[in-house]
Amino acid sequence: MQNSLTLKPVKHIFGELTLPGSKSISNRALLLSALSKGQTILKNLLYSDDTKYMLSALSKLGISYILDKKTMTCTVQGFSGPLFSKQKIKLFLGNAGTAMRPLLAVLSLKKNKIILTGEERMQERPIHHLVDSLRQGGAKVDYLNKKKFPPLYLRGGFLGGKIIINGTISSQFLSSLLIAAPMADMDTEIVVQGTLVSKPYIDLTINLMKIFGVTVNILNDYKLFYILGNQKYISPQEYLVESDLSSATYFLAAAAIKGGCVKIHDIKNNSIQGDRYFIDVLKQMGVSIIWKKNVLICTKKKLFGITIDCNHIPDAAMTLAMLGLFAKQLVYIKNIYNWRVKETDRLYAMAKELKKVGAQVQEGSDFIIIHPVKKFFHATIDTYNDHRMAMCFSLICLSGTPVTLLNPACVNKTFPSFFEKFYSICHY
Repeated sequence: MQNSLTLKPVKHIFGELTLPGSKSISNRALLLSALSKGQTILKNLLYSDDTKYMLSALSKLGISYILDKKTMTCTVQGFSGPLFSKQKIKLFLGNAGTAMRPLLAVLSLKKNKIILTGEERMQERPIHHLVDSLRQGGAKVDYLNKKKFPPLYLRGGFLGGKIIINGTISSQFLSSLLIAAPMADMDTEIVVQGTLVSKPYIDLTINLMKIFGVTVNILNDYKLFYILGNQKYISPQEYLVESDLSSATYFLAAAAIKGGCVKIHDIKNNSIQGDRYFIDVLKQMGVSIIWKKNVLICTKKKLFGITIDCNHIPDAAMTLAMLGLFAKQLVYIKNIYNWRVKETDRLYAMAKELKKVGAQVQEGSDFIIIHPVKKFFHATIDTYNDHRMAMCFSLICLSGTPVTLLNPACVNKTFPSFFEKFYSICHY
């Protein structure tokens, strides 16, 4: 893909889509399959940069798999326990948090000599809350460059026990501990300090662990988790990865902004993905949503502004910010500090780039306020190598004004076919 891409103004939105598998589910399911007893056939697996990093790491750790890219089916032969390497190895994980964090926890169980590293941005994303928690359980983890950040050197030693973890920055830290804990020698009691962010992603992790044969006891309203040690994950034999609801938000937003009708197939009303709550937010804003047996239909009625705490849906909240440009009133998104430790500092990046297209924006330490735009300007948008920045700002072409995106290929992180799918519902 070229270094920049200009999307011309779209007159009408209409079409039907089937979206790739969920990134959050795909990488968790790959890891759980690798840890399980037995063979697992994963269907509708997402094949993107993030899942490629996970697959590459699993391969280096001795896991054999067969991937059919036509059907997006991956057959994984489980190791029946914690992963380890007899040799000293380095695993490069790009900017994939869903690979870095859980692999750090799982590879801390056995005696290893493993370096975990990634892109420059990954080396700027703090990981000390997870490292500190693993060390409480006996893990030997060293920082190789800057304290609190990857790259990391893992030497095993995690036994379980009572663990305290900070829950305010990323739910992936707790998810990673939960995935590793059943294989520890001791029972594990995890105490969460602070307000747990992105709670639906914890539910997603626990749901998947249950499918692979392990139960987590949740106590005191997600403040305390208890997991029995010396367990084995058991393959469910087959597992269908749900279509990605985070990816669906851009197409739902397009219908909400422009009118017309967008139908998305293979979306479950009872999805285990946290971003299902974005659909409720659209309803609150006056958008028409209809469910028909795993088909989601979105059409515009009205688009009102909203003030909302989006701690539970931080990724989908970025799409919600774009709706603020087109709504009748302002959109005020609160409690999203963890935007600052994502693929880029998303609060800074969104505020800066939204202003380029003519928006009045207020950025706080953990909030953003977007006022409806009276006049849009053709702008060149820096995507900061952040897939969600590129996908969000594609929606500007629904304003009647073109938009130019730098580094559009950054969508390959989670959604390589994004532009192809987006063009399929755009009519000029």
